[in-house]
Amino acid sequence: MKRGAFMRFLDVVEKIGNKLPHPFILFVYLAVAVIVMSTIASAFGVSVVHPGTGEDMPIKGLISGEGLNYMISSMLDNFTGFKPLGLVLAMMLGIGLAQKVDLIQTFMRKSILNAPPKLVTYAVLFAGVIGNLASDAALVIVPPLAAMVFHALGRHPLAGMAAGFAGAGAGFTANIFIAGTDALLSGISTEVAQTINETMEITPVDNWYFMIFSVPMLMIVGALVTEKIIEPKLGTYQGKAERKVEEITATENRGLRNALIAGLVYLGLVALVVIPSGAPLRNEDGGLVPSPFLSGIIPIILFFFITVAVAYGLTTGKIKGTKDIPQFMGEAMKDMSGYIVLIFAAAQFIAYFNWSNLGIWIAVNGAAFLDNMNMEGVYVIVGFTFLTAILNLFIFSGSAQWALMAPIFIPMFMILDYHPAFVQLAYRLGDSTTNIITPLNPYILIVLAFMKEYDEEAGFGTLFSLMLPYTLCLLGVWVVMFIAWTLLGLPIGPGVTMYM
Repeated sequence: MKRGAFMRFLDVVEKIGNKLPHPFILFVYLAVAVIVMSTIASAFGVSVVHPGTGEDMPIKGLISGEGLNYMISSMLDNFTGFKPLGLVLAMMLGIGLAQKVDLIQTFMRKSILNAPPKLVTYAVLFAGVIGNLASDAALVIVPPLAAMVFHALGRHPLAGMAAGFAGAGAGFTANIFIAGTDALLSGISTEVAQTINETMEITPVDNWYFMIFSVPMLMIVGALVTEKIIEPKLGTYQGKAERKVEEITATENRGLRNALIAGLVYLGLVALVVIPSGAPLRNEDGGLVPSPFLSGIIPIILFFFITVAVAYGLTTGKIKGTKDIPQFMGEAMKDMSGYIVLIFAAAQFIAYFNWSNLGIWIAVNGAAFLDNMNMEGVYVIVGFTFLTAILNLFIFSGSAQWALMAPIFIPMFMILDYHPAFVQLAYRLGDSTTNIITPLNPYILIVLAFMKEYDEEAGFGTLFSLMLPYTLCLLGVWVVMFIAWTLLGLPIGPGVTMYM
């Protein structure tokens, strides 16, 4: 059977992607490349004028007495001082606890199982998007649960699975809450942006307004794709597969109720130190941008999740004593071990890139090129979004890809006066929407295994044909929303717009 052009393209993506090294090794290779290139550029006397200070900055070779001393003496500081490390680990203490006591998983099940039949598709997509609080867990939990619910309602189970995978995968970066993704990306962005402006700080809430409004957009567009394209394509389900939907127990319901009460009490206490005039978490002028509240948002979120997780765990019996709390937190940290290892290599690459002044040199020359080509405004950033979407087909890890792209593009766009949080937002749209069609997504194999329970003939072609409409429609609508948001001059987060 002749394969279509898109399937042949995916074959090429898979072949190239499989030849790429593990992200940790990739950053090791990149660090070595920086060492070699900086030494060659230094030998030729290459220099650049810093756009902020006007200082002439020569490229410094890392294969030199000064360079070798820097690499050896800075290695531990590069790692422990890397901003995303502390932010993400602190967030995961709280979110990981909520995940380990099954609060987040139960909330996702509740959202889907209790939805009215006409709103089930929206509930599936909502659960998938919100589920990124539990990181990749939503990719494993939501698709099979959605398939079971669709089947129980007499709808095609693969349509439910596709909707769940689209919400959890393509909508991975959006949320109504501040999630670990916000902390991770903003930490990398701050680390890089300070090479241009030492006072620049990108906080986890800098993309929040846009991401809040992205959630209903993803639900509506995803539901339309499911009901107008995917279900008509699949037709009536003729299979005999049957999987029982596990209902929410009375104990789990009480746990959710108590978590909600505890969460509202906690938010009320936070409001008391934020909302009133002269509240301690406002700034000296009585405002919120900037303020101790925004700069301390990670600890505030950390204790929120600890509060609701403990309330749920005590109610359901998951937490039987105080010793269980640090034990669950420790288990959550074990799940972060791969991230910690990756960050060690990424931190060295970024540090070498910045110390050698290669980053400034590329940024200044790249900005000059864009300026000479008269490429400016929101549309040049949209081009960056599409570049990100293409690269995401080959580098699935969002943190690895941003650690690779940020040192090049954030300084370059900052020189053109774009706010780094705005560049980060553009990255997130492209990075998220192609998650569900890249063959390098490890969760595709899991979803495919679930699909075969309903259709033994289902393969990669089946899955990609179901997911491609979501990628194209969600990316297209998200970009249009991004352009409209920018042209209207709306803030993407507290006090953050397109330009600095």
